[in-house]
Amino acid sequence: MSGRCVECVSLRERMWDGDYRREMADQGFLMEVCVDSVESAVNAERGGAGRIELCGSLLEGGITPSFGLLQVIKQYVQIPVYVMIRPRGGDFLYSDREVEVMKADIRLAKIHNADGLVFGALTEDGRIDSELCMDLLALSRPLPVTFHRAFDMVYDPMLAMETLISLGFERVLTSGCDSSALEGLPLIKRLVEQAKGRIIVMPGGGITERNLQRILEGAGVQEFHCSARSTKDSTMKYRNNSVSMGATISTSEYSIKVTDVTKVRTLNAMAKNLL
Repeated sequence: MSGRCVECVSLRERMWDGDYRREMADQGFLMEVCVDSVESAVNAERGGAGRIELCGSLLEGGITPSFGLLQVIKQYVQIPVYVMIRPRGGDFLYSDREVEVMKADIRLAKIHNADGLVFGALTEDGRIDSELCMDLLALSRPLPVTFHRAFDMVYDPMLAMETLISLGFERVLTSGCDSSALEGLPLIKRLVEQAKGRIIVMPGGGITERNLQRILEGAGVQEFHCSARSTKDSTMKYRNNSVSMGATISTSEYSIKVTDVTKVRTLNAMAKNLL
């Protein structure tokens, strides 16, 4: 086994015995960066992120990534990688066949050494799908699991959080059921107060260097989630601008969104000074 692989195994062992979490607590915060490429993952770690949320298609809010992507990223970064389990974009009410896909993806994520998982599911009336989540959590063990921003679509956020606590989720990612974490700050603060340390409440959604201080100080949290991306121009010389590969024409095929090392470092430094 290579030295790098030994280090990766050592990191996972430290996570399970709690040393890793205590180290992050000593720093006072943990910044999670959502990424959908190897370049973004490497940039997130270089900038000082404490954890990666790995997704496919961030333009859809994130879906399950390819396991080839997970495998390669694990070769290049040493910080924990939590894998999104979401079979499609859109709502969070899943059919039986979609649940089969989610379960298969959880098994594959574990085989490919994911450090944690990120998923969520709702009932048609906007409540946590406790039965499905219980099944998925059982299949996920021993990996820690974050309930993603499906939480922001629930009918009763306070009741929903109690459900997540009883199910055993490690954390909940939320914008406070609003368009951004800044807009949802009052609810995020209420959730933190109600949680009383029983679950980690992690704000996410539109967090930038312009609003990070207000969010962290206003919510009283020790973790936050961001993308910290910039747009870089394609190196293609020949360009056919009349063709779009996706359903939307709002983004060019010749511009790529990538995690920005400078933005991550800036947010990292701000959080260190605040918490």
